[in-house]
Amino acid sequence: MLRSTVAFAAVAASVLLTGATATPPPIPDKPTDPVRAAEYWLDGAGIRQAWQTTRGAGVTIAIIDTGIGKVPLTFGDAVLDGTDVSGSGSPDGRSPVGAIDGDHGSWVASLAAGRGNADGTGMIGVAPEAKLLSVSVGFGAAATVPFVQQVADGVRWAVDNGADIINMSFTTNTLDWDPSWDDAFLYAYEHDVVIVVAAGNRGSGTDVVGAPATIPGVLTVGGVDQTGTASVEASTQGITIAISAPSEGLLGVSADGTLTSWSGTSGAAPIVAGVAALIRSAHPELDAANVINRIIKTAIPVPGVTKVPDKLYGYGLLDASRAVSASVSLVDENPMGDLAEWVRLYRRAEAEPLPDPEVTPIAVEPLPAADPPTEAGSPLVPSVESLRYGTLPLIALTVPGILIGLGVTAAARRIRTARKQSTPAP
Repeated sequence: MLRSTVAFAAVAASVLLTGATATPPPIPDKPTDPVRAAEYWLDGAGIRQAWQTTRGAGVTIAIIDTGIGKVPLTFGDAVLDGTDVSGSGSPDGRSPVGAIDGDHGSWVASLAAGRGNADGTGMIGVAPEAKLLSVSVGFGAAATVPFVQQVADGVRWAVDNGADIINMSFTTNTLDWDPSWDDAFLYAYEHDVVIVVAAGNRGSGTDVVGAPATIPGVLTVGGVDQTGTASVEASTQGITIAISAPSEGLLGVSADGTLTSWSGTSGAAPIVAGVAALIRSAHPELDAANVINRIIKTAIPVPGVTKVPDKLYGYGLLDASRAVSASVSLVDENPMGDLAEWVRLYRRAEAEPLPDPEVTPIAVEPLPAADPPTEAGSPLVPSVESLRYGTLPLIALTVPGILIGLGVTAAARRIRTARKQSTPAP
């Protein structure tokens, strides 16, 4: 049996101390069943208490992953529809895609909305009355369609087929994303869909969060261990992390129906997606922004963390009971950011070029005809024009100057002669 968390167990105890109702669970549930007991998050994250209010009825979660297996007990009446966008799966999106990751989609779906056994035993999901959509994708060589196109196509299909919540338990390990995702994610936001994504895991080479966890508006989930401490291997860090949920010692139902133990934020994300379904079921009047806001505003504070969001924990640890029942003020905007504004600011360089301006020709009056050429003459013989404008003016200015100069000289001589004649003899 997995040990319950110190932090999460404290939440379960506080529920009892506050005088919570002792009404029997509204679904078949035997907490003493070994499998149910191993699901420590049911009590630790307040999920069992939230079941006293809602079990997720009327809400649809789309799982964009490697396909949800056809397991009668776990998914018998849960999967409404499905599709394959990888080019490698079955048309209904239910065949596992990929030799390595084929069970991944089933594990994710069982955590979000697995049904459990009719007698209250066996693995059960967070929102066991929510419906599922299976969108099968392929990672790497498991698909014939480029991954960025798979994601864009999968998001649009999920929205068009009634998804209230979309879960994406994968990362690209890069901060940036393909521009085609802008339109796809905006399409989901415009249709009031909550998108929950995994932050990624250090154990698989992700040191910081990557897309789609970096896209504004998504609810990014980090991972903690059973003590509520940020997981070293089964989580990562980054400023876009919004909420933390269990990512170690998880359970999942494989495509063949076997129960598997696994770890990673791939499992933390569907736990949060299930809680989002509980909120949407209990509060159908809330839009996506307020569903996300309730999750982060009711989070359990992490000891020692003084400023939120924190790069490891986001706003704190998931608390499903308070997220469903607490009084939370409404917001007008998605607290996780505005993708439309981001696109406006950072995709400007990729905008379509402006059309060429229309130029209207202007009529110009023709120049006057040139003067007819004069007869050719010798360059040594002055012409009439050169005499008129060159030689004659030059003579008119030069002759008077010469005469004046001669007069001055003569006058000077007369003065010197007169001086000599008037000088007395020695």
